[in-house]
Amino acid sequence: MNIQQELEKRILIIDGAMGTMIQRYKLTEADYRGERFKDWHCDVKGNNDLLNITQPHIITEIHKKYLDAGADIIETNTFSSTVIAMADYEMQSLAYELNVAAAKCARKAVNEFLESRKASPGGGGLEGAAWVAGAIGPLNKTLSLSPDVNNPGYRAVTFDEVVAAYYEQVKGLVDGGVDILLVETIFDTLNAKGAIFAIKKYFRDTKKEPLPVMISGTITDASGRTLSGQTLEAFYTSVMHAKPLSIGLNCALGAKEMRPHIEELSQIASCYVSAYPNAGLPNAMGEYDERPEDTGHYLEEWAKEGFVNIVGGCCGTTPDHIQHIAEHVKGITPRSLPIVEKELV
Repeated sequence: MNIQQELEKRILIIDGAMGTMIQRYKLTEADYRGERFKDWHCDVKGNNDLLNITQPHIITEIHKKYLDAGADIIETNTFSSTVIAMADYEMQSLAYELNVAAAKCARKAVNEFLESRKASPGGGGLEGAAWVAGAIGPLNKTLSLSPDVNNPGYRAVTFDEVVAAYYEQVKGLVDGGVDILLVETIFDTLNAKGAIFAIKKYFRDTKKEPLPVMISGTITDASGRTLSGQTLEAFYTSVMHAKPLSIGLNCALGAKEMRPHIEELSQIASCYVSAYPNAGLPNAMGEYDERPEDTGHYLEEWAKEGFVNIVGGCCGTTPDHIQHIAEHVKGITPRSLPIVEKELV
């Protein structure tokens, strides 16, 4: 089923937090290592992407919980699956394999879920389809900011290195069978441009049919700017050359704080708009307290105002949050794409 055709008909639901769900399993260092990495020379607990290889049944199970809750789009567990991010665990050589494994976990979950729907008509929250989005995270190194306060011109990574890292990730995700590529949690638009360039280069090199691209940035505080200093409109202008399926915001803010920024984005975006906020703001312990029904009500209001086409959750959200969101926006007309006048030459 064509996702663009489906977006014309209804608001689609993207899944919630992967990390929040992994924490519920209370995995040990040995669980993360599995048999294959039992003698690895450094600690790997916390490397959630490694679970695609060592505990794939857990990742598939989490995906299925989100599908059962009503998600139409599930994200691969690949937020940090690049040679740059994997350097924290000295596992750079696993980057490609992690992406392939993650995509296969997500694809397995979708296939099993859709088979169960056939066996049980009327079950679940989908309209007979689900899409796997290859999650492409922001990296732990930035092209726009120096990590050394005494040397503002210094960069810990080059643009070519960023492109190469993302190119390998895109290859792994495509080889694993994703339907969409999602460049998300963007706090540095130059990093995102590296991802966009890598995506375009990959499909140009391989001559494969390009996949739809979703782009999602992060407004880090009440100033309405990204961490690297861009306003929302500047961010939008900087990435629209990618001709994305959707552009949106995720992470950093809860729905209440994100609302004015989503409203602004809905007024300027010529493509579909996505929004998947955190479950409120973190408390003093770094945990998220917003109840699923509250998140659902917030996003229902956005939907009724005509701000969004794709909604879901980020940090702190669970299948319960996704279920409430899906129930609250069901039947609401999605945001209409604006008619963009072409300039006369």
